[in-house]
Amino acid sequence: MNTAPPSSRQDAADRLARIQPRHDRDTTARRLLASAAKHSYDPQVDIDWTEPLGQGLYGLSPEWSSLYGTPLWDGLDEDRRITLTEHEFCSVSGVGIWFEMILMQMILRDVYDQDPATPHVQFALTEIADECRHSIMFARTAEKYGAPSYRPEHRSHQLGRLFKTLAHGPDLFASILVAEEVLDIFQRELIADERVQPLTRAVSRIHVIEEARHMRFAREEIARRAADMSRAQRGQQRLVLGIVANVIIDNLVHRDVYAAAGLDPDEAVAVARANDHYGDKLRASAENLTTFLADAGLIGGPSARLWRRARLL
Repeated sequence: MNTAPPSSRQDAADRLARIQPRHDRDTTARRLLASAAKHSYDPQVDIDWTEPLGQGLYGLSPEWSSLYGTPLWDGLDEDRRITLTEHEFCSVSGVGIWFEMILMQMILRDVYDQDPATPHVQFALTEIADECRHSIMFARTAEKYGAPSYRPEHRSHQLGRLFKTLAHGPDLFASILVAEEVLDIFQRELIADERVQPLTRAVSRIHVIEEARHMRFAREEIARRAADMSRAQRGQQRLVLGIVANVIIDNLVHRDVYAAAGLDPDEAVAVARANDHYGDKLRASAENLTTFLADAGLIGGPSARLWRRARLL
């Protein structure tokens, strides 16, 4: 039985009404399948991997470096700043590979018992195919930059193994949004920045175009599934999603990135964590995401502290 007072129930209903899908599940899937037919890429072919890296260009926009605006950044010469941003982009990409592997397994598990003849399942399989290509693209990017395959730290890796096995309900798709929407804003800025390597911009462009479909798919699934949550389920989903947000953000920049730029990793990690500029960039990139998830009832109560810790709220 729902014991929330009438005003609370009405507020929740109003929030959900703001995010309700315009179409039924299969109509949405047909639209997304049509988009995929027109706007899909093969990075093996559509990126010139033989093109040499440009001289004096960054791996990502300097303003997106985790150290930008700090004395540590100011003390770096230009070559070390470039090296740092190259490895930061490769670290973000490495987290992308890790989470896309989680995502693919969650989506396959979600549609395992469903009819593959339906547009919904066919788009889910299309998304998995996209993510396979993205993972290869990110791996080749790191290789081109001469960076290692950055992976999350051991504890996060094991938590990912647990999450991909147990995630269900709105959290399954909300976790996708946490990873993809923050990176979407980040990569849109890189695409437009002529100070950034053409390789980074090409990779970002492909990812942004194809992830737009995935985010629409995820948002509509969240809206449908959140409408049926009980109070207890909402509390549990909020907690899990808040933890997921922290794990993703904490692993975006691997500590070894700083060593590659000739910095002391312990010092650099502490400076990055206290960097207000970087925190502001993260919060701004997550503004649409957190508004949507709050409307869906997936951010609120004690779990909001986790989002603030992650610097997404």
